[in-house]
Amino acid sequence: MRKLIVLSFITLDGVMQAPGGPGEDDSGGFKYGGWSVGYFDDFMGKVMTEQMGHAFDMLLGRKTYDIFAAYWPRLGDDDPTARVINRAKKYVVSNRPVNLDWKTTIPISGDVAAKIAQLKKEDGPEIQVHGSGNLIQTLLKTNLVDEFWLKTFPVALGSGKRLFAEGTMPAGFTLKESRTSPSGVVVSSYAPAGEVKLGSFELTGSSQEANRS
Repeated sequence: MRKLIVLSFITLDGVMQAPGGPGEDDSGGFKYGGWSVGYFDDFMGKVMTEQMGHAFDMLLGRKTYDIFAAYWPRLGDDDPTARVINRAKKYVVSNRPVNLDWKTTIPISGDVAAKIAQLKKEDGPEIQVHGSGNLIQTLLKTNLVDEFWLKTFPVALGSGKRLFAEGTMPAGFTLKESRTSPSGVVVSSYAPAGEVKLGSFELTGSSQEANRS
């Protein structure tokens, strides 16, 4: 069983929409595209190299795929990130026809959850999900995510697509790693830990007396 990992840039209030630049995704009237750019430094570059400097397959929603397909193929192998991404298998979830000019692109449609579950059972490297906010909601509801590799930026926007959107099922997570960049970006990884552990209040001793008074 290979892992499916969600890699996301998010704000303090959970927004993941258009971190890379204006016009990246302005759906819903979003006007804060590029909110992550000013916080990138050598530390963040090292983190991205660690997380993407090895073989992996990619699972992308249609909007993210179109953005990536218009950018990464234009960069040559001299760019280490482009080299890895362009050589990876790209599984794209879409109900519309997909242009397959970008090498090793494989469309997924129909029963998406079942097909992704089967994909995880096959031999191969880890599967990384980048962007793809709508797809992530499906993965969350069907418990297909094995880890979250998050970069939380010291920014709050108040609007935009969120990683854990409305309708997210309550769930607990285990923190596996956390470190902070000089610019204040918290880089953390989490694994699902089952149901939320709710606190309980038991009336004992003086608490019982206080409750009677």
